[in-house]
Amino acid sequence: MLTPLALLLSLLTQSSPAFRAWNEPIEPFRVAGPLYYVGPKDVTSLLITTSEGLALIDGGFEESAPIVARNIERLGFRIQDVKILLSTHAHMDHAGGLAALKAASGARLYAGAADVELLARGGLGDFAFGDTMPFPPVKADAAVRDGEEIALGGIRFRALATPGHTKGCTSWAFTIDDGGVARRVVMIGGTTAPGYRLVNNPAYPGIVDDFQATFGKLRSLQADIVFEGHGFAFDLEARRLGKRPFVDPGALKESVDKAEAAFRKSLAEQSR
Repeated sequence: MLTPLALLLSLLTQSSPAFRAWNEPIEPFRVAGPLYYVGPKDVTSLLITTSEGLALIDGGFEESAPIVARNIERLGFRIQDVKILLSTHAHMDHAGGLAALKAASGARLYAGAADVELLARGGLGDFAFGDTMPFPPVKADAAVRDGEEIALGGIRFRALATPGHTKGCTSWAFTIDDGGVARRVVMIGGTTAPGYRLVNNPAYPGIVDDFQATFGKLRSLQADIVFEGHGFAFDLEARRLGKRPFVDPGALKESVDKAEAAFRKSLAEQSR
Protein backbone atom coordinates (compact mmCIF):
# COMPACT_ATOMS: atom_id res chain seq x y z
CA MET A 1 0.00 0.00 0.00
CA LEU A 2 1.32 3.46 -0.88
CA THR A 3 1.86 6.00 1.86
CA PRO A 4 -0.16 9.22 1.35
CA LEU A 5 3.00 11.04 0.27
CA ALA A 6 4.00 8.28 -2.12
CA LEU A 7 0.54 8.43 -3.68
CA LEU A 8 0.79 12.20 -3.99
CA LEU A 9 4.21 11.96 -5.64
CA SER A 10 2.90 9.31 -7.99
CA LEU A 11 0.12 11.66 -9.07
CA LEU A 12 2.55 14.54 -9.41
CA THR A 13 4.72 12.57 -11.81
CA GLN A 14 1.66 12.34 -14.05
CA SER A 15 0.16 15.84 -13.75
CA SER A 16 3.49 17.43 -12.76
CA PRO A 17 2.51 20.96 -11.67
CA ALA A 18 4.72 20.91 -8.59
CA PHE A 19 7.58 19.12 -10.32
CA ARG A 20 7.37 21.56 -13.24
CA ALA A 21 7.74 24.40 -10.74
CA TRP A 22 10.82 22.74 -9.22
CA ASN A 23 12.23 22.29 -12.72
CA GLU A 24 11.76 25.89 -13.85
CA PRO A 25 14.99 27.09 -15.54
CA ILE A 26 17.08 29.81 -13.93
CA GLU A 27 20.31 31.44 -15.05
CA PRO A 28 23.43 29.53 -14.00
CA PHE A 29 25.83 31.40 -11.75
CA ARG A 30 29.15 31.21 -9.98
CA VAL A 31 28.88 30.45 -6.27
CA ALA A 32 32.57 30.77 -5.35
CA GLY A 33 35.87 30.06 -7.09
CA PRO A 34 35.40 27.11 -9.48
CA LEU A 35 31.95 26.21 -8.12
CA TYR A 36 28.81 26.96 -10.15
CA TYR A 37 25.09 26.29 -9.79
CA VAL A 38 23.75 24.83 -13.05
CA GLY A 39 20.47 23.23 -12.01
CA PRO A 40 16.90 24.43 -12.37
CA LYS A 41 15.10 26.51 -9.74
CA ASP A 42 14.61 23.94 -7.01
CA VAL A 43 16.62 20.87 -8.02
CA THR A 44 20.31 21.29 -7.27
CA SER A 45 23.02 20.46 -9.78
CA LEU A 46 26.56 21.70 -9.18
CA LEU A 47 29.44 22.18 -11.62
CA ILE A 48 33.05 22.29 -10.47
CA THR A 49 35.77 23.29 -12.91
CA THR A 50 39.28 21.88 -12.63
CA SER A 51 42.46 21.83 -14.70
CA GLU A 52 41.58 18.30 -15.88
CA GLY A 53 37.95 18.86 -16.78
CA LEU A 54 34.59 19.33 -15.13
CA ALA A 55 32.80 17.54 -12.29
CA LEU A 56 29.01 17.54 -12.06
CA ILE A 57 26.98 16.63 -8.98
CA ASP A 58 23.45 15.33 -9.67
CA GLY A 59 21.36 15.56 -12.81
CA GLY A 60 17.87 16.52 -11.62
CA PHE A 61 14.79 15.10 -13.35
CA GLU A 62 14.94 13.49 -16.77
CA GLU A 63 13.55 16.83 -18.01
CA SER A 64 16.34 18.68 -16.19
CA ALA A 65 19.14 17.21 -18.29
CA PRO A 66 18.80 19.67 -21.21
CA ILE A 67 18.56 22.55 -18.73
CA VAL A 68 21.76 21.46 -16.99
CA ALA A 69 23.60 20.91 -20.29
CA ARG A 70 22.45 24.28 -21.61
CA ASN A 71 23.50 26.02 -18.39
CA ILE A 72 26.97 24.51 -18.64
CA GLU A 73 27.26 25.88 -22.18
CA ARG A 74 25.97 29.30 -21.10
CA LEU A 75 28.82 29.54 -18.62
CA GLY A 76 31.27 28.99 -21.47
CA PHE A 77 32.03 25.33 -20.77
CA ARG A 78 31.31 22.17 -22.76
CA ILE A 79 29.22 19.22 -21.65
CA GLN A 80 31.83 17.01 -23.34
CA ASP A 81 34.39 18.22 -20.80
CA VAL A 82 32.47 16.76 -17.85
CA LYS A 83 34.74 13.93 -16.70
CA ILE A 84 32.97 12.75 -13.55
CA LEU A 85 29.33 12.60 -12.48
CA LEU A 86 28.63 12.27 -8.76
CA SER A 87 25.25 10.99 -7.60
CA THR A 88 23.76 11.82 -4.21
CA HIS A 89 20.88 9.34 -4.35
CA ALA A 90 18.68 7.32 -6.68
CA HIS A 91 15.44 9.31 -6.77
CA MET A 92 13.88 10.61 -9.98
CA ASP A 93 14.33 14.28 -9.10
CA HIS A 94 18.11 13.91 -8.70
CA ALA A 95 19.06 10.87 -10.79
CA GLY A 96 16.52 11.26 -13.60
CA GLY A 97 18.87 13.29 -15.77
CA LEU A 98 22.01 11.23 -15.17
CA ALA A 99 21.58 8.82 -18.09
CA ALA A 100 21.27 11.64 -20.64
CA LEU A 101 24.10 13.67 -19.13
CA LYS A 102 26.34 10.60 -18.97
CA ALA A 103 25.64 9.82 -22.62
CA ALA A 104 26.24 13.42 -23.70
CA SER A 105 29.50 13.81 -21.79
CA GLY A 106 31.01 10.33 -21.69
CA ALA A 107 31.73 10.96 -17.99
CA ARG A 108 32.21 8.25 -15.38
CA LEU A 109 29.36 7.99 -12.89
CA TYR A 110 30.09 7.47 -9.19
CA ALA A 111 27.32 6.49 -6.79
CA GLY A 112 26.87 5.10 -3.30
CA ALA A 113 27.33 1.34 -3.37
CA ALA A 114 23.86 0.59 -1.98
CA ASP A 115 22.22 2.77 -4.66
CA VAL A 116 23.94 1.26 -7.70
CA GLU A 117 21.28 -1.39 -8.34
CA LEU A 118 18.44 1.10 -7.81
CA LEU A 119 20.02 3.41 -10.40
CA ALA A 120 20.31 0.49 -12.82
CA ARG A 121 16.61 -0.34 -12.25
CA GLY A 122 15.60 3.26 -12.91
CA GLY A 123 14.14 3.65 -9.43
CA LEU A 124 11.92 0.57 -9.62
CA GLY A 125 11.60 -1.35 -6.38
CA ASP A 126 12.39 1.62 -4.16
CA PHE A 127 11.91 0.68 -0.50
CA ALA A 128 9.54 3.63 0.07
CA PHE A 129 7.99 4.44 -3.32
CA GLY A 130 7.92 1.04 -4.98
CA ASP A 131 7.59 1.47 -8.75
CA THR A 132 5.83 4.85 -8.63
CA MET A 133 8.89 7.08 -9.18
CA PRO A 134 10.69 5.68 -12.25
CA PHE A 135 13.47 7.38 -14.18
CA PRO A 136 15.75 6.39 -17.08
CA PRO A 137 18.02 3.58 -15.86
CA VAL A 138 21.69 4.45 -15.63
CA LYS A 139 24.74 2.30 -14.99
CA ALA A 140 27.22 3.54 -12.40
CA ASP A 141 30.86 3.07 -13.39
CA ALA A 142 32.00 2.92 -9.79
CA ALA A 143 30.32 2.10 -6.49
CA VAL A 144 31.78 4.36 -3.82
CA ARG A 145 32.03 3.60 -0.15
CA ASP A 146 32.25 5.81 2.91
CA GLY A 147 35.40 7.93 2.92
CA GLU A 148 36.43 7.09 -0.63
CA GLU A 149 37.85 10.01 -2.62
CA ILE A 150 37.62 10.79 -6.32
CA ALA A 151 40.30 13.20 -7.53
CA LEU A 152 40.06 15.49 -10.53
CA GLY A 153 42.46 18.34 -11.32
CA GLY A 154 43.60 18.87 -7.76
CA ILE A 155 40.14 18.68 -6.16
CA ARG A 156 39.33 15.63 -4.07
CA PHE A 157 35.66 14.74 -3.73
CA ARG A 158 35.12 12.69 -0.58
CA ALA A 159 32.11 10.38 -0.47
CA LEU A 160 30.27 10.34 2.84
CA ALA A 161 27.81 7.51 3.34
CA THR A 162 24.67 9.20 4.72
CA PRO A 163 21.97 6.53 4.33
CA GLY A 164 18.32 6.79 5.29
CA HIS A 165 16.81 8.89 2.52
CA THR A 166 17.96 6.03 0.29
CA LYS A 167 20.06 3.09 1.37
CA GLY A 168 23.02 4.36 -0.65
CA CYS A 169 22.49 8.07 -0.09
CA THR A 170 25.85 9.83 -0.35
CA SER A 171 26.92 13.33 0.62
CA TRP A 172 29.95 14.87 -1.09
CA ALA A 173 32.59 17.02 0.62
CA PHE A 174 35.38 18.91 -1.12
CA THR A 175 37.49 22.03 -0.79
CA ILE A 176 37.76 24.79 -3.40
CA ASP A 177 40.09 27.75 -3.81
CA ASP A 178 38.00 30.92 -3.67
CA GLY A 179 40.42 33.71 -4.55
CA GLY A 180 43.13 32.32 -2.32
CA VAL A 181 40.74 31.29 0.47
CA ALA A 182 40.04 27.59 1.03
CA ARG A 183 36.29 26.95 1.23
CA ARG A 184 34.95 23.65 2.50
CA VAL A 185 31.85 22.61 0.55
CA VAL A 186 29.30 19.96 1.51
CA MET A 187 26.56 18.73 -0.78
CA ILE A 188 24.12 16.95 1.52
CA GLY A 189 22.82 13.78 -0.06
CA GLY A 190 19.40 13.86 1.62
CA THR A 191 18.20 13.83 5.21
CA THR A 192 14.40 13.72 4.97
CA ALA A 193 12.04 10.79 5.50
CA PRO A 194 9.03 11.90 3.40
CA GLY A 195 6.18 9.62 4.42
CA TYR A 196 8.62 6.80 5.22
CA ARG A 197 7.69 3.95 7.50
CA LEU A 198 10.27 4.24 10.28
CA VAL A 199 9.00 1.65 12.76
CA ASN A 200 9.12 -2.09 11.92
CA ASN A 201 9.90 -1.51 8.26
CA PRO A 202 10.63 -4.94 6.71
CA ALA A 203 11.95 -3.30 3.52
CA TYR A 204 14.52 -1.33 5.50
CA PRO A 205 14.93 -2.72 9.03
CA GLY A 206 17.90 -0.48 9.84
CA ILE A 207 16.36 2.79 8.69
CA VAL A 208 16.25 4.45 12.11
CA ASP A 209 19.84 3.55 12.95
CA ASP A 210 20.96 4.77 9.54
CA PHE A 211 19.25 8.13 9.89
CA GLN A 212 20.68 8.62 13.38
CA ALA A 213 24.19 7.78 12.16
CA THR A 214 23.74 10.18 9.25
CA PHE A 215 22.78 13.07 11.51
CA GLY A 216 25.80 12.36 13.71
CA LYS A 217 28.17 12.19 10.76
CA LEU A 218 26.95 15.45 9.26
CA ARG A 219 27.20 17.17 12.64
CA SER A 220 30.87 16.17 12.84
CA LEU A 221 31.73 18.08 9.65
CA GLN A 222 32.92 21.65 9.18
CA ALA A 223 31.57 23.45 6.12
CA ASP A 224 31.71 26.96 4.73
CA ILE A 225 29.23 26.39 1.88
CA VAL A 226 26.34 23.93 2.11
CA PHE A 227 23.90 22.68 -0.52
CA GLU A 228 20.86 20.45 -0.27
CA GLY A 229 19.04 18.69 -3.07
CA HIS A 230 16.24 21.26 -3.29
CA GLY A 231 16.68 25.02 -3.43
CA PHE A 232 13.77 25.73 -1.10
CA ALA A 233 15.52 23.67 1.59
CA PHE A 234 18.55 25.96 1.84
CA ASP A 235 17.19 29.35 0.74
CA LEU A 236 18.71 29.19 -2.73
CA GLU A 237 16.60 32.06 -4.02
CA ALA A 238 17.67 34.39 -1.21
CA ARG A 239 21.30 33.33 -1.51
CA ARG A 240 21.54 33.76 -5.28
CA LEU A 241 19.93 37.19 -5.01
CA GLY A 242 22.46 38.24 -2.37
CA LYS A 243 19.99 38.38 0.52
CA ARG A 244 21.83 35.56 2.31
CA PRO A 245 25.49 34.62 1.77
CA PHE A 246 26.54 31.28 0.34
CA VAL A 247 29.54 31.34 2.66
CA ASP A 248 27.63 30.50 5.83
CA PRO A 249 29.41 28.37 8.46
CA GLY A 250 26.16 27.92 10.39
CA ALA A 251 24.23 26.47 7.46
CA LEU A 252 25.18 22.84 8.06
CA LYS A 253 24.02 22.83 11.68
CA GLU A 254 20.83 24.64 10.66
CA SER A 255 20.10 22.00 8.03
CA VAL A 256 20.81 19.02 10.28
CA ASP A 257 18.84 20.48 13.19
CA LYS A 258 15.79 20.97 10.98
CA ALA A 259 16.00 17.51 9.43
CA GLU A 260 16.60 15.72 12.71
CA ALA A 261 13.70 17.50 14.41
CA ALA A 262 11.33 16.45 11.61
CA PHE A 263 12.68 12.88 11.74
CA ARG A 264 12.24 12.59 15.51
CA LYS A 265 8.71 13.97 15.27
CA SER A 266 7.77 11.34 12.68
CA LEU A 267 9.46 8.58 14.69
CA ALA A 268 7.62 9.59 17.86
CA GLU A 269 4.29 9.66 16.06
CA GLN A 270 4.86 6.22 14.55
CA SER A 271 6.02 4.77 17.88
CA ARG A 272 2.78 5.54 19.73
